[in-house]
Amino acid sequence: MTRIIADISVSLDGFVTGPDPGPDNGLGVGGEALHTWAFSEDPDDRRILREATARSGAVVLGRHLFDIVDGPHGWDDETGYGAGEVGRPAFLVVTSAPPESVRLTDFDWTFVTTGLPDAVAAARRRAGEDRDVVLMGGGATIGSALDAGLVDVLSLHLAPVVLGAGTPLFTGGPPRTLAQRSVTTTSTVTHLTYDVLG
Repeated sequence: MTRIIADISVSLDGFVTGPDPGPDNGLGVGGEALHTWAFSEDPDDRRILREATARSGAVVLGRHLFDIVDGPHGWDDETGYGAGEVGRPAFLVVTSAPPESVRLTDFDWTFVTTGLPDAVAAARRRAGEDRDVVLMGGGATIGSALDAGLVDVLSLHLAPVVLGAGTPLFTGGPPRTLAQRSVTTTSTVTHLTYDVLG
């Protein structure tokens, strides 16, 4: 059965970017420390990244994050979702209007203009029954999905850094009950997985 998994790296003080994120510096000042684990040679980090990529049938992201990953300093053959892994999922972008052009033309992009619930529903159809939908962010997209009750699993990669400011993951919303499923500590991060119960 397809699960909706919100998967994101976060600082100890709850930020998913450092201060001043933008097209030329998508993770903000100091934010690259959040993703050190994704480039680590630690065997557990590699396994978690490989397993996450393998289970991804479709990926949902917000327009702001799309503009960063598709921008001139964004993804390339060496970096990006699933880089170095086999296969690429479909990507669904929640936006009010599709972009005029796309730099990363070898990715399967779909632009959904009718809201996050419709993007998640379309991603579920694209993922099929044996793969998952991954909400990769940004923070506002994941926060909105949690608030709307669209998330089955919350996967956090807790980086050992205090950024002091940036884009917060949680900004309020209704309370949610979580059940801890797994904790894996590596040399670079603590991987936390929770089932979202309600």
